[in-house]
Amino acid sequence: MQVTVDLAVDRFLSAVELEYGYSEHTVRAYRRDLVDFVAYAEEQGVSSVNACNIEVMRGWLWARQQRGLASATLARNVATLKSFGAWLERTRLVPGNPASRLRAPKASRELPRVLADEQMSRVLERVARRADPDRPETLRDHAVLELLYASALRVSELCALTVAGVDRRERTVRVLGKGNKERIVPFGVPAAHALEAYLNHGRPQLLVRASNAQTRQVSASAADSGERSIAGEKGAVGRSGAAGGHEISVQSLFLGNRGGRLTTNAIYRMVARELKGEPGGGPKGPHTLRHTAATHLLNGGADLRVVQEMLGHSSLSSTQVYTHVSTERLAQSYRRAHPRA
Repeated sequence: MQVTVDLAVDRFLSAVELEYGYSEHTVRAYRRDLVDFVAYAEEQGVSSVNACNIEVMRGWLWARQQRGLASATLARNVATLKSFGAWLERTRLVPGNPASRLRAPKASRELPRVLADEQMSRVLERVARRADPDRPETLRDHAVLELLYASALRVSELCALTVAGVDRRERTVRVLGKGNKERIVPFGVPAAHALEAYLNHGRPQLLVRASNAQTRQVSASAADSGERSIAGEKGAVGRSGAAGGHEISVQSLFLGNRGGRLTTNAIYRMVARELKGEPGGGPKGPHTLRHTAATHLLNGGADLRVVQEMLGHSSLSSTQVYTHVSTERLAQSYRRAHPRA
């Protein structure tokens, strides 16, 4: 029996998420790429994985290149196809990996955006001034930004933190990074103070708010069900679940306004809002704080290997980009200041 491409993709995504333990971010990227690939294959009249050869894959990559996608995006697309092809071969749906000879385009080596020390201080001081014990979300936002900068975490890692993973005495967090690799990351005194305020005042209020919302909804659903029953209507029991379909997360460190785990999108919006008015071009998401923290550590004399371990990089070359940032900033300062530059 021939397996269709879309069915194979569904099985592959289930495997990488449930069997291989890939991160939520990786699974989401794979899904986004492969949904687009399946649509392209169908346009080409390719429905079976047996007909899904390297020429079809090259055609999809060429079409995406013509759309003006960045080389880094195309490189990720190639990596997705290679993983998918390797899975097809491993499960014996095809005799060999059809993506084995694909080559990724060389990604341009752009230096990441890094905020200056005074910019980072200004952002954090601004958020600290807004932190209000009567507004729990402001305490949470302050703690999120302080911890992102203090620990240089990926946004997905920060969202996955649990209350039990925070050692408040030692000022460390237990992080589950890429490839399900666990590491212990330290944070400083300002982040510790922001976390204390959030854990003692902000988080309990968010839990109470979510619980009250859930109770109101259950009551409303029960009342609605009773009215429908009186009217002779059946099957009207509320189906939306807790708190508008949002389950309360007891374990997660950072909670959203409805009590569920704080999402990566919410943190992106939060950071973008705070960086909007800061001078300098480039990205305004939470990864900018990770870049900034790593660069400031190296500028302050931290050992490259220590920074590598803190960031959770498997390769030292990934960490070395921050030495290039430091060198480039030094060169820019030299050109501006030296009379014979």
